[in-house]
Amino acid sequence: MSPERTRPDPSVHWDDVYTRLTDTEVSWYEASPESSLALLDAAGATPEMAVVDIGAGASRLVDALLARGFSDVTALDVSDGGLARSRERLGPDAGRVRWEVADLLGWQPHRRFGVWHDRAVFHFLVDPGDRARYRSLLSAALEPGAIAVIAAFAPDGPQMCSGLPTERYSPSELADTIGEEFDVVSSRLANHLTPAGVLQPFTWVALRRPT
Repeated sequence: MSPERTRPDPSVHWDDVYTRLTDTEVSWYEASPESSLALLDAAGATPEMAVVDIGAGASRLVDALLARGFSDVTALDVSDGGLARSRERLGPDAGRVRWEVADLLGWQPHRRFGVWHDRAVFHFLVDPGDRARYRSLLSAALEPGAIAVIAAFAPDGPQMCSGLPTERYSPSELADTIGEEFDVVSSRLANHLTPAGVLQPFTWVALRRPT
């Protein structure tokens, strides 16, 4: 019998990133989450739906969702460093968001959601067992008819990001990897320009769980 694999604590890595860099210096920074919003719109997300933003960090998505009238928003990240910056940025509106500090792969969803958003967590899951755990969490966290908007590096995207290896996917590969439980609603390729001026190609998919 092989020994059980021990995963390093990812909070150590990401806490260090947020200690060294401001939220506008990290490679994934974007002033406005245009691709996220476009895919959410394409999938039919509405303000009545409960949203969980996976790997939310200091992302501006929570700001955009609140501005659009979403009232049930959960922001989850392994590092409180990024979430703290979002809370500070939002000021009094931070109380309108549920903040959860957790390693996604060890997270236990406390409820079911109507929308799962993940802009840049899935491509860090290079181990098949971690991807299987992700799919299990996705299934457990989403209600029937729910939407999942997931982005990962495209086939010509970087093999390393923030000092970690990544997996890269075409739209069909990403949808197939997530699993047959979901129907593809929309997909696209989009380029992200980092604050350092580096172009990162992304694959985006919007999926729907059948009712």
